[in-house]
Amino acid sequence: MTKPSEQTKPQLSQDELKTLVGRAALRFVVPGQIIGVGSGSTVNKFIEALASMKDQIKGVVSASEASTARLKAIGIPVFDANAVEELAVYIDGADEIDQHGHMIKGGGAALTREKIVAAQSRQFVCIVDASKLVQTLGQYPVPVEVIPMAVQRLTRQFAAMGGRAQVRCPAGGSGQPLVTDNGQLLLDVSGLRISDPLAFEAQVSQWPGVVTVGVFAFQKAQVCLLATADGVKTLNF
Repeated sequence: MTKPSEQTKPQLSQDELKTLVGRAALRFVVPGQIIGVGSGSTVNKFIEALASMKDQIKGVVSASEASTARLKAIGIPVFDANAVEELAVYIDGADEIDQHGHMIKGGGAALTREKIVAAQSRQFVCIVDASKLVQTLGQYPVPVEVIPMAVQRLTRQFAAMGGRAQVRCPAGGSGQPLVTDNGQLLLDVSGLRISDPLAFEAQVSQWPGVVTVGVFAFQKAQVCLLATADGVKTLNF
């Protein structure tokens, strides 16, 4: 007969893991300050949790129109980035994160504003579930926000690196390209293995027509809250 202590621990769904890590991030919120908030499904869980202490902060600088709408809906003031000199902390998710805090971001199409808010913050806290932790970046396609007239030339440049670039279209849409909050297009580049994220980010960022590359190495995370079946683990970089 199986003892209660030997019974298999119930597996948490990915949605439950996101809820867990979203709540855990509250301990990094600095009372009386303006904080940075990113975008995406995990950040949505953090925003839900943030409602419980909304009266303890001055407000938020938001990295996307979608997050701004959610924040305003629960009564949290949203500031323009230009009105704030520095943010105490930036809390956001990632599509991938490595053992050094380098990330791939942009699955939610907000990479440019996310990188701007990250650069404005004293600390970047990344909130993810354990499936996002990788040894080498690149299993997830690298999002790159681009000027439309440069799409074909940039596609060829990525091909020369061994990457396959495709213009992102909304899921279930009309086949028209997705347009970012900044009015630009996104290339999703698969087939890359990024062993030197700093060098990759520096190189691609210099290509004419690139607005932002979704590798966050210069604006890496200092802390990663990793949701696992055994609870939330804290990784410091």
